[in-house]
Amino acid sequence: MTRPSRKSQRRFSAALAAGALALFVSGSLSVTRADEADAKTLVKAMSDYLASQKAISFAYDTNLEVVTPDHQKILLASSGKMEMGRPDKLRVTRHGGFANVEMIFDGKTATLFGKDANLYAQAEVPGTIDHLVDEMRDKLHRPVPGADLLLPNAYDELMRDVTDVKDLGSGVIGGVECDHLAFRAKEVDWQIWIAQGDHPYPCRYVITATQVDQGPQYSIQISDWKTGTDVVADDYTFKNTTNAQKVDLAKLKDADELPDHLAKGAKQ
Repeated sequence: MTRPSRKSQRRFSAALAAGALALFVSGSLSVTRADEADAKTLVKAMSDYLASQKAISFAYDTNLEVVTPDHQKILLASSGKMEMGRPDKLRVTRHGGFANVEMIFDGKTATLFGKDANLYAQAEVPGTIDHLVDEMRDKLHRPVPGADLLLPNAYDELMRDVTDVKDLGSGVIGGVECDHLAFRAKEVDWQIWIAQGDHPYPCRYVITATQVDQGPQYSIQISDWKTGTDVVADDYTFKNTTNAQKVDLAKLKDADELPDHLAKGAKQ
């Protein structure tokens, strides 16, 4: 009845179309709300699972995009391992094309060790891993890879300023079937793939800087996930077995994922 010939037919068509539209819209909204609620539930379950683990270790691969002044994207890749003992022990290694570094935290002192240069720097940061993450990011300008996922309140940190939520179904990361979720916040978009089953750990985490030209991304992919008794206990103190020279933190070059010579001329 696209061209009705009588007034009653026009009214019937209009009423039918309006009813169909209302049904479609209400159905779409209910599905959207259900997807959003389900997605948040999955992230909360992951956060609770991570917070309940006293010992965690995993291997990781990171990709960091930088954008040059002439709009060329460059991808920097690195790999490493993380070992954590709550509440105040952490060891992180990272090996990339520009640096081979290790960070050790024993609850009192954070040590950054540049293996290739055989230099190390230390800072007194007594407290928990949560405090260390804040200090490394805000004061020492050496952020811990994937730090948002290490905090006991990971859900609150991740959900801060989120304006849009999408449940994208399943994905497979490193042979592990995962729930794939996407979120939009004020300054970044981010995606996360969470392992399905009784151990909902993060398999991949991707952040897109939407407020930066060309939208560069940072991603961390996790493998060889271990918790509890599967994690070999380690000594979280720095032992200077290579007779490394101690220097000020500012003199420890290329200790971050963005090498110093690129940081001067590229936009992250």
